[in-house]
Amino acid sequence: MDACYAAQRIAFGPVVFQACRVLRDLGVLHELHRHSAGVTLTALQSGTDLSRYALKLLLESGMSADVVRLEDERWHLTRTGWFLLEDELTRINMDFVHHVNYQALFHLDRSIHEERPVGLAAFGDWPVIYPGLSSLPAPVRDSWFRFDHYYSDAAIDQACATVLAEHPRKVLEIGGNTGSFSMALAAASDDAAITLLDLPEQIALAKQRFAAHALDGRIGTVAADMLDGKPLDGEYDLIWMSQFLDCFGQADIVRVLRKARGALARNGSILIMEPLWDRQRFEVSAYCIINTSPYFTVMANGCSKMSSFTDLQRCIADAGLEVGGTRDGLGICQTILRCRQPA
Repeated sequence: MDACYAAQRIAFGPVVFQACRVLRDLGVLHELHRHSAGVTLTALQSGTDLSRYALKLLLESGMSADVVRLEDERWHLTRTGWFLLEDELTRINMDFVHHVNYQALFHLDRSIHEERPVGLAAFGDWPVIYPGLSSLPAPVRDSWFRFDHYYSDAAIDQACATVLAEHPRKVLEIGGNTGSFSMALAAASDDAAITLLDLPEQIALAKQRFAAHALDGRIGTVAADMLDGKPLDGEYDLIWMSQFLDCFGQADIVRVLRKARGALARNGSILIMEPLWDRQRFEVSAYCIINTSPYFTVMANGCSKMSSFTDLQRCIADAGLEVGGTRDGLGICQTILRCRQPA
């Protein structure tokens, strides 16, 4: 029966997700939080302006997921419900699933068979999501960037310290989106010459941010596609990639790394920061990372996923590089791998 119940939780998972999201977004969980001793349905109705029918439907679904509980005709918020309401990680994950992925996941089977992000058509006519990020509808775009930045920004200070410990003169950040890391690095160092490389659409957004913070003279930009077959100009002491390689299938990861290797100065290093699901201290971190992978299938590109350390290490070796050190536990869930040319 335990196994049967677990199977039914999966079968009705999308239903429960939406009921709990609506409990949050329509203020029901907030009202329950205000009444630590519980609240009757009648009082809850006056506090939320929802019908008894709507409240019963939503609360009973929430009760089945241990989000709320009913005792002596009074409804209470559970600890799980508190996380849905107050926990930043949970809110960001739920918004990302709802706004960015929910419609697209209906096409997961087609995306897997065709190896392209079929669900992306709900928002625009792009072959992959990256050129269209700035053109996504506001709720989708905002949830995407909050999700992306939440997981990376928490590690920025530690990542900057790791980069500066290498004492690089020339730094290239590849795939930096709107340039948060390059900006943080420029603020932390007056010495390093920093260049950001990304797709033209992302570089345009990053340049706006650099100018707004008077950093346009400190950070150079290159608008390019790492898969265009052209070599990179320049020799860099350090090349930085954060949550970038998970945007590619394994064959393309090897191509990207080979191209980056060709732009390294002698004794230069490539530092890769990724949330690797098999290097996590807590099971909840691995769960979140693993279940981000279908987003890449249905929305992003149709061919990539979140990496394990084992898979990424194999790609690094295939690119003619070796892992010279790792650092786990940065921010929420990040690992930094230091890659170098074999001796």
